[in-house]
Amino acid sequence: MHKVLAPNSAVSRLQSWLRPSVGVKRAALTIGASLVLAAPFALANNKPAPPSKTLTEIEVRATPIAAFDKENPAVTRFGKLTWRGGLVLSSATPSFGGWSGLVLGADGKQLVAVSDAGTWMTAHIVYEGGKPTALKSARIGPLKSLSGRPLSRSRDRDAEALTLLKGTLAKGRLLISFEHNHRVGLFDIGKSGISTPRRYLSLSAVAKHLDGNSGLEGLAILQGGRFKGSLVAFSERLIDGTGTLTGWIWVNGKPKRFKLNNGGAFSVTDAAPLPDGGLLVLERRFRWTEGVKARLRLIRAHELRPGATITGELLLDAGLNHQIDNMEGLAVHKGAAGEIIVTMISDDNFNRVLQRTILLQFALKRADVASARRLRFGSPSAAQ
Repeated sequence: MHKVLAPNSAVSRLQSWLRPSVGVKRAALTIGASLVLAAPFALANNKPAPPSKTLTEIEVRATPIAAFDKENPAVTRFGKLTWRGGLVLSSATPSFGGWSGLVLGADGKQLVAVSDAGTWMTAHIVYEGGKPTALKSARIGPLKSLSGRPLSRSRDRDAEALTLLKGTLAKGRLLISFEHNHRVGLFDIGKSGISTPRRYLSLSAVAKHLDGNSGLEGLAILQGGRFKGSLVAFSERLIDGTGTLTGWIWVNGKPKRFKLNNGGAFSVTDAAPLPDGGLLVLERRFRWTEGVKARLRLIRAHELRPGATITGELLLDAGLNHQIDNMEGLAVHKGAAGEIIVTMISDDNFNRVLQRTILLQFALKRADVASARRLRFGSPSAAQ
């Protein structure tokens, strides 16, 4: 993926440091700002090796995020999304971080994430009053090769997305995508975490279009509609001459291309299936002048088909004034009142000085989705 190398907080500091000044003071400030910008470049590529043990219990500290809007903390409504709460997550474990793919269980309590350093994590989210308050029973382990060994080469262990193919997170099957060495693997998930891959899907018709650092960043198994059970995948940044991003939907086992028209300036970082056959798509942009931005886009079931050019509906456009970082993982589950709970997690690039691992949750009312009357959360076993 194209790394985001400085968080919004660092950009804020940089902008304040670059206010008009003169002489030696100005030179000193410019040098200082350059060092701040250079630091993430050195740190972002320093990914730790995956854990050596098959399974390790870890402690994760969680600090609540009281408000999503930094300047207007009383605001809880952002378009069709309602702020539920968030956490800043940290751990002394070197392998903790870089979370790029996310899946939650049907009740939103079980969590599985994968990192771009070849590590998986399972945990339980603790809620109080509908807000996430802690992560407990966290465990990590290495993603493995077909031989059963932890992935050691950097080009092999860059996991970017995962989706539940069938069963549950207690006992089921996952698809996990990797970039650099582009592939999608089939893995079991159970008491011991994520297994060795059972096999890899054939991506010859897809991978030939992808460069090393712009692989498949979003995976989803459609939960309803005409293409129920089909796999959908998004490239991070494969753009054609019209400025549209590329996605694929597997029909009768073969990938068919479609286009996502998001203006061309944002990259796709993840996708999550809605129960009616639609999708949510997470997007990200980084510029030195504005910091990190995150967007959430709704694609309705009737829009999704081979050959289509899809714009969808923009649900969230967050930036410097919001509690975001390099948002890369996306998941949905059913809330207690039947609403759709949207969860995002950030990839800190293992840059703990300037970036954070944060988990955010919002609620999306059923009435705010066009096909809400047909929404039903159930087992994804139809995707077998």
